[in-house]
Parts: sequence; C-alpha cells; structure tokens
Amino acid sequence: MRGSEFTEFKAFSAIVEEGSFVRAAARLRVSPPALSQTIRQLEARVGVRLLNRTTRSVSPTAAGETLFSRLAVVFGELEGAVAELQAGRDRPAGALRINVSRVAAMRFVAPILGDFQRAYPDIALTVIIDDVLTDIVEGRFDAGIRLGERLEQDMVAVKLSDELQMAAVAAPAYLKDRAIPRQPQDLHQHRCINFQWPGGGDIYRWEFSRGKRSLEIAVKGSLIVNDTELLLNAALDGAGVAYMIDYQVQPWIEQGRLVRFLEAWSPRFPGFYLYHPSRRHVPPALRAFIDFVLKKRE
Repeated sequence: MRGSEFTEFKAFSAIVEEGSFVRAAARLRVSPPALSQTIRQLEARVGVRLLNRTTRSVSPTAAGETLFSRLAVVFGELEGAVAELQAGRDRPAGALRINVSRVAAMRFVAPILGDFQRAYPDIALTVIIDDVLTDIVEGRFDAGIRLGERLEQDMVAVKLSDELQMAAVAAPAYLKDRAIPRQPQDLHQHRCINFQWPGGGDIYRWEFSRGKRSLEIAVKGSLIVNDTELLLNAALDGAGVAYMIDYQVQPWIEQGRLVRFLEAWSPRFPGFYLYHPSRRHVPPALRAFIDFVLKKRE
C-alpha cells in the first residue's frame, strides 16, 4: 500500500465513522474541500462510488460499507501492533540473544540471571559463551560482552568496568623453595601455566610493559589450559605461575592463597564493554538488559 492510498483509506474511514465531512476533516486536521478531493480521487481510482452525499448527511454505499468493514479490521490490527510496541517500552518482551566470553559471563551475566528473569519474564534470553570472538551480526546476536581492546570500531559500546590489569601469581607452596620473579625474564626459571585461546587458537604470549619498555614472553611449562577457571584452580593447587586478570585472583591474594609479583610490569588495558550494532532504535528487550546490567554493576 502506497502512502497516498493509506491516506485515502484513512480519510474514507473517518468520514464513515463521523458521518460528516466537516467532523472528519476536523479530526484529520485538513480542510473539508481537501477531504472531498481525497475521496473523489479514491472513488476514481477504485472505479466505484463509496459515499452517498446530501447537503445534510453522508453515508456509505453498499460497496462503501463492504470496504469500511474490511478497513476496520486492517486498521484495528495496525493499531493493536502499535499498542503492543508502545507497551513493550514499559514491559519488554521477545527474544534476546547475547554472545559473551566466559570471563564476562561469570562476572556480569551469571550474577543477574535469576533477578533478570523475575523482572522480565516475557524476555526469552539466550546466553552463548564464546571465547572465539564471533561476529555478532553474522551470528544473529543482539549484543555481546568483551574486553574493550577486542571490539570492532563500528559497534556501539557501553562501558561495564574500569581499566583492568594483568597479575602474575603463584601459590605459596609453589614459591616455597623458589625465588620470586623480579623481572619478566625471571619467568624462564619457573614452571608456568600456559593459556591457549579457545577454538584451537595460539598460546598466549605473556605481555609486560614498564615505562616505554614493552615485551612479550613465551613462557615454559608442561601444563596448557584453555579455560580461566581451570587456570586459576591449577595455580591454587601449586601447579605453577599463572598470568590472569587481577580481579580474578584478588580474593585469593587477600586470603593468602596466592602471591602476586611483577605488578610494576603488569600492563593495564581497557575493561569490559557491552556492545551492539549501531541502530536508530535499540530493541526494548536489549535496552532492558543493558539497563539491568548497569544497575547491578553499581
């Protein structure tokens, strides 16, 4: 339906409902002569007389009555659809697909799942844990949560955390008969726990920086994992030195179960961001999720 046809049908329906050109014109905020011209154009286009006009009244012809009854259904459906959309702003509903790294899932998503479902029972939330950095547009996801340094430039990014810092740690039992590393190169004298990027990716080269000096080290060790929780457990069990994001190990440092070192060499980097494709209107379900995550983060 073209825009002009929609206008003609709305004008016709208004006249039948009001029983008057004058009242219909006032309702549509047009002049009576303009409204008359619109109806003449409609009747000329369909080739059927739709209204009986006298100086005192206006009523639909048999053909006009048939058309009006059909239009009433169509316009009712349209108004219902718009009403549902407007209601969705206050009560978001529908499917929502989120792609997150495991680290982000445990920090930002896992703690809110129960509360979010209770607050928005009409949102069908799917959370996919993925450390391979999937293209969320190609994967038909509504949003993702990643470290800021791994975001595409064309995404809308919502900051979820402050800057983060890496932390080299080991259990006291492991360090008991070993010298604590003072320089990154000292790690070559230690058994380190390597991390392999999920999906068969490369082994992570430990990154260090101090002042203007930066370096990467391929550490040695007989244990390789591709899961951060397993990496943490191995470090706690004395398997060797681990290199992780500081907040992941901070509770264990405070409890004395891990010892931190090389802090002056450990670089800072952008924190976590929730990101989604640039859109003029953010879907209500996604807006509700973003607001919920931000509120719980406070």
